[in-house]
Amino acid sequence: MEKSKVYYTDFRAKLGEGLPLKLQRLIRTAGIDQIDMEGKFVAIKMHFGELGNLGFLRPNYARAVADVVKSLGGKPFLTDCNTLYPGSRKNALEHLYCAWENGFTPMTVGCPILIGDGLKGTDDVEVPVEGGEYVKAAKIGRAVMDADIFISLSHFKGHEMTGFGGAIKNIGMGCGSRAGKKEQHSNGKPVINADACRGCKRCLHECANNGLHFDEATRKMQVVTENCVGCGRCVGACNFDAIAFANDAATKELNCRMAEYTKAVIDGRPGFHISLVMDISPNCDCHAENDAPILPDIGMFCSFDPLALDQACVDACLRQQPLPGSQLYDNMHKEGFCDHHDHFENSTPESEYKTCLAHAEKIGIGSREYELIEMK
Repeated sequence: MEKSKVYYTDFRAKLGEGLPLKLQRLIRTAGIDQIDMEGKFVAIKMHFGELGNLGFLRPNYARAVADVVKSLGGKPFLTDCNTLYPGSRKNALEHLYCAWENGFTPMTVGCPILIGDGLKGTDDVEVPVEGGEYVKAAKIGRAVMDADIFISLSHFKGHEMTGFGGAIKNIGMGCGSRAGKKEQHSNGKPVINADACRGCKRCLHECANNGLHFDEATRKMQVVTENCVGCGRCVGACNFDAIAFANDAATKELNCRMAEYTKAVIDGRPGFHISLVMDISPNCDCHAENDAPILPDIGMFCSFDPLALDQACVDACLRQQPLPGSQLYDNMHKEGFCDHHDHFENSTPESEYKTCLAHAEKIGIGSREYELIEMK
């Protein structure tokens, strides 16, 4: 297989050219202009950050990408899908308030913001996964799939389960609806917290499999395990965080499912992928906090191949020295430290990412072999 091209530039800024302008120059150098965007809807998938977290990408970078899309005749919108867990982004109203509070508004980013899977995270479409071994049809936010062109804009950082969060994590997990995120994280059935259940029966209306039963005596909902198919629709219906799934999918299986969800999103339409390797916190931006960076800021990367992009970002990180005072540095100086010879595994030993990259290559997402082209 021919090596994919990955374009890179550092965070040095020349007089008169700020980093947003440099990012625009990078993606044009990489060939984003080759995509015919005239009159087409262009989804720009990114993470708006959890409230309390300050590690997410600044809106200025999103504006830079949106402006390039508009200059090419495209109709851009920023998008992300709702989260499965309780937090500030589990439905579209809270998600938009969170985005606005973190600085993402139509005025600052220069385009609309749409939550990809709708008000309650139930507006999804089943997309076949060609060659899928774990997922035959991925549940993707409808607005994401309605777009003619797909661009990912990712903050590359550590992750407590998948080792790092980059393009594949942003696309595969991020574009899954709440039910889709459940399918990636869990193989099981939901559990209802009786103390939190209000007996409103909203979840009952979403269940198509007789998987729920309302107990008139207790005025609480119950799961009928023999009928439940584990689709996760009830989670999206509940406004009181009374229904949840355990994260019981083993990490390696989670990685494979995430890769297959990525394939569902990107297959069959033009795409382009951007990762900024900066503020490399040990955990996901889904946390309500961001710990000190484990590695120094490295640069901006982009490619038509999301797998080559992730591999290039990983390789760049592994060449760096850990930052003193970080989780990674502290772990490496603990008594009895076991060196995994990998910064991400040394930071979070229970995490693993190599399975994801290998499976992504196996199912045809792209190539792990790449040519790194530096732009000065």
